[in-house]
Amino acid sequence: MKKMLSLILSLFGLACLFQPLFSQSNENLNQDNTKKKFTKEVICTIEVPYLLYLPKDYEESSNKFPLLIFLHGSGERGTDLDKVKFHGPPKLISEGKEFPFIIVSPQCPEGRWWQISELNFLLDELIAELKIDVNRIYLTGLSMGGYGTWAWAEYAPDRFAAIAPVCGGGNPLTISKIGKMPVWAFHGAKDLVVPVAESERLINKLKIVNPDVKFTIYPEAGHDAWTETYNNPELYEWFLNQSLKSK
Repeated sequence: MKKMLSLILSLFGLACLFQPLFSQSNENLNQDNTKKKFTKEVICTIEVPYLLYLPKDYEESSNKFPLLIFLHGSGERGTDLDKVKFHGPPKLISEGKEFPFIIVSPQCPEGRWWQISELNFLLDELIAELKIDVNRIYLTGLSMGGYGTWAWAEYAPDRFAAIAPVCGGGNPLTISKIGKMPVWAFHGAKDLVVPVAESERLINKLKIVNPDVKFTIYPEAGHDAWTETYNNPELYEWFLNQSLKSK
């Protein structure tokens, strides 16, 4: 059963420019669809679609859980949430793998790029609705989602305990804003879609402020650096060892 979560964005007097964005998919969670209103400002409703995975002990536990956000690549854009299951953690979940995280996998509309301010609003809503440990929020994504991972970490560096961008890129002139945030980046050496230099220039810049950043290059891999990355249990163990409290 698919449910819809509505986000209300305050645009401070600007006209509503956004198209519907995201929806929610989950069979075990009832969402309050109450719309929040901001006075004296133009209100724009954005419907945010995403896949939601809850650990098997989520309902019974009184504890808060780490959150892993996965951003897909350009090929999975659209309105069919099943496309988000083509790669990464959503694919593994569809195959029966269990995780100790809450996992949220939003879907970007066709013809658009990840809008970081909108993702940030989504995260606010998730924290308000779910049992999330705000000190253990992790972010990863592939290709277009790798770019989105770098960009979101730069936009809101205090929100994430760690990031793992896969075959992405960004702006080396501003990437140092993420400071000493734990980073493990991945790329294929033979990538002809997003050259490995896109990751290398960010990593080289980051090492000036954070020499502990990790960078894995797969010597024989092309653009598909994600299959080996997300099949590797060490990635998830590494995530779970990171916390904002330890910074």
